[in-house]
Amino acid sequence: MGQKDIISKQIFKRILVDVATYIFNLPLAAAELIETEQQRLEDRRADLLARVSDHSGKTFILHIEIQNQNQKDMPDRMLRYLTDIRLCHPGEEVCQYLLYIGKSALAMPGHIQTPQLHYRYTVLDMHEMDYRFFITQNSPDAIVLALLCDLQGTDAKTVIHDIITKLIALTQDDSKRLREYLSMLEILASNRNIHLDIQQEFAMLQIEIEKLPSFILGQKKGIERGIDMGMDMGERNRAIMVAKQLIQRNFSVTEIVEITGLDASELPFIDEER
Repeated sequence: MGQKDIISKQIFKRILVDVATYIFNLPLAAAELIETEQQRLEDRRADLLARVSDHSGKTFILHIEIQNQNQKDMPDRMLRYLTDIRLCHPGEEVCQYLLYIGKSALAMPGHIQTPQLHYRYTVLDMHEMDYRFFITQNSPDAIVLALLCDLQGTDAKTVIHDIITKLIALTQDDSKRLREYLSMLEILASNRNIHLDIQQEFAMLQIEIEKLPSFILGQKKGIERGIDMGMDMGERNRAIMVAKQLIQRNFSVTEIVEITGLDASELPFIDEER
């Protein structure tokens, strides 16, 4: 599993309720993440699994798989997840969704149709969703998803500008929270191969980054060496923030090092800072 794929899934774990509400039209009242590891001959883990309840009181198991790439065997994998979930949670209703966030066109079916089996799950393509629906929400979690949608012919830089403007307004003076959402936005931009320069965006908005106390992307200005040092510091801060999130989700040291590029010896100190 590549770095981009892992981090994208971590983002969606964090914003599970907003994904269910705004993408799958499942307005949930509560959600409790469920352990997804199933042991066979290999280690297989579903992306998102939660026992959820809607506002009518109905409770069911929600299974979401998030795909960056088209996989021909996806229907069989979804069926396999379904049997694992049913065996672990007998008698509970299971709703399955495949959310495609990749750059290329969706080319995965949402069913298996054979003489022996009629199986279907819901497939949703972020490319087909209007970004304006998400950007008009008052939830930062929903707003960052706008970048994965159909931009309706709008220039990506304009969309990013609007997203950042709304994030600043919604997070107000909580610069730590703003930094987290901007980091999420950078990761999702990378998923779409969109170049995102946070410093340039802040300059366009005429906001001084230095005045956001916990947002540090580099404070050296003027000469080229100073700018490079500032950019390096920004990359390190983002890596540390991602590492903290992965530690909270019990990722292994090897996985965290591979994803963030940090040295394994640094992780105990990062864990102590949480």
